[in-house]
Amino acid sequence: MLIAGGGIGGLATALALARKGLSTHVLESRAAFTAEGAGIQIGPNGTRILQKLGLADALKPHVGVPEAIVVREGSNGAELARLPLGRWIAERHGAPYWVVHRGDLHAALVQAARDQPRITLTTGATVTEVAAESDAVAVASSSGDTWTGRALIGADGLWSTLRAAIAPECTPCPAGRSAARSVISLDAAPVQLRAADVGIWLFPDAHVVHYPVSGGTALAMVVIVADTQGGEDWSAPVPPQWVAERLPPCAPTLRDLVTAAPAWRRWALNTLPPLPTWSRGPVTLLGDAAHAIVPFLAQGGVLALEDAAVLAHALEEADGDPATAFELYERRRRPRALSVARASLQNGRIYHLSGALAQARDLVLRFGSPRRLMARYDWLYGWRGD
Repeated sequence: MLIAGGGIGGLATALALARKGLSTHVLESRAAFTAEGAGIQIGPNGTRILQKLGLADALKPHVGVPEAIVVREGSNGAELARLPLGRWIAERHGAPYWVVHRGDLHAALVQAARDQPRITLTTGATVTEVAAESDAVAVASSSGDTWTGRALIGADGLWSTLRAAIAPECTPCPAGRSAARSVISLDAAPVQLRAADVGIWLFPDAHVVHYPVSGGTALAMVVIVADTQGGEDWSAPVPPQWVAERLPPCAPTLRDLVTAAPAWRRWALNTLPPLPTWSRGPVTLLGDAAHAIVPFLAQGGVLALEDAAVLAHALEEADGDPATAFELYERRRRPRALSVARASLQNGRIYHLSGALAQARDLVLRFGSPRRLMARYDWLYGWRGD
């Protein structure tokens, strides 16, 4: 079975299928597996899958387990809410909430795949052509190499080349925002922001998120701002001035944190219209290739992990028949993916409120029960649909 894309979703799918006794060949377009990105939050619905894939021990030295989500008013730093994570969410959902550097997570997935005899990894393989029959798929790369398999799983991201074979009319749409990301040494961060928490700072039309990664030695941060300039690059370098010019006037502590970062990478955010179908015969899509979402619930990578688990289970149920399994996989996953996409957009709108609506939001955060506020996300973190 062929998998186009060696990111989080593609590698997790290969590992999940290997545990079902199925062999895969992962075709990665990059010349080498390199550590890219900044931080990633993984709720219990994702950590549960990583644990089942046997990655807990490899990730343990690198992950953080935040105690709370601390929400602050961006302009003055006033604390609005302290929402429970840590032991509370682990006991409630049977799995922890992790924060980790994306590079550390990806490295653990790559190593696990290399150690698995049922998985073959090929780099420098950009799939550009697909020919499918009822029981076989052939793909060709831009270099002229070809591979064949019983099925093809397109896990090649938001700008998927394989999506054109299934839903050519669906292309990413600029979301009008960009995320600037950076990672700094924890020692370089203001002392008040070194706690094992996820910090969220709210502004009209912007927000900032930060949390410790790399075993508590570094702090990952992301600044979400309005930005009409689109683009396909998710890691384009921008100078610190780019961030400073777009972030609203903010509390001194946050300003000190943002200015402590000497380098930033810009990620132009996009949405993806719902595809009419994710699958066609022995070809299907997974992760951002099928249902890219904005990152305002920190669920993009986690949805890909969920996809991997459900797809592996569907192939087992279908006795390895790809077309039947892919129909089952899509039927189970589509409603969930659409719900998370809608909730992510809504969360972004709540974050970026202004005026009287922002004041009402802040009152709810200040005086609402933190546990009840977090319990509203039981449907998200409590997922066990594999």
